[in-house]
Amino acid sequence: MTELSAHTPDLEPAFIDVGQNGNQNSGRRRIAVRARAGEGPGLFWLGGFNSDMKGTKALALDGWAAGQNRACVRFDYSGHGESGGAFRDGTIGRWLEEAVAVFDRFCAGPQVVIGSSMGGWMALLLARELARRTSNRASLAGLVLIAPAPDFTEELMWKGFSPEIRQEIETRGMWLRPSQYGEPYPIMRALIEEGRNHLVLGSAIDVGCPVHILQGAQDPDVPWRHAFALAHRLPADDVVLTMIQDGDHRLSRPQDIARMIAAVAEMK
Repeated sequence: MTELSAHTPDLEPAFIDVGQNGNQNSGRRRIAVRARAGEGPGLFWLGGFNSDMKGTKALALDGWAAGQNRACVRFDYSGHGESGGAFRDGTIGRWLEEAVAVFDRFCAGPQVVIGSSMGGWMALLLARELARRTSNRASLAGLVLIAPAPDFTEELMWKGFSPEIRQEIETRGMWLRPSQYGEPYPIMRALIEEGRNHLVLGSAIDVGCPVHILQGAQDPDVPWRHAFALAHRLPADDVVLTMIQDGDHRLSRPQDIARMIAAVAEMK
């Protein structure tokens, strides 16, 4: 496995504007993108909620792509990392709009989409969006989903919140959620309510390509049962679920990174 190092310098970001003033997704925002040129199938990284494209897995993926001369695209959602906008303005639909815009602008030909946590949900929504179109510049060669969290705003947040937290969100419009990874971050009422427009676990999900799910059995944020629920909604063929018995949510240990790279390498 090759990770970014002094021998593989990180790329300078490009920036694109997404959205229009006055639209339902709250106007234009500047999105930071790092696109590594190379051969296909290309790699398209979709990060998690409140994370950025300089995380351990994203950098390891890009480093491997550089060593294999594979194209690799990663970006920050608005309110994350180097992109513009405020985190508290983010919704699933807003971040999906950005993911689709970056995919359309920077990807061509077959792509392996790697989605981590919320990025797993984004990957499924991206696949659904591409399936609706009559033609696309880029197509899906496969999905690698790491601790995927489809429908997390409803299933893993709202349904798990106490009555007191729900009331605070409904009356104040937000709740500051403690995090073991850093400072508390806001959970906005708009995030919960708008997320209901994008739920996928209520019916079959046909993504039209192979899927490999990597899930930690010790994940405190996305329980392993959630991964099973997703697997049951996907077509029976071309779906692999790897349960990592001692794995946590991040799955960023060297052995976890190796599993991610191996899953990506299998997608042709």
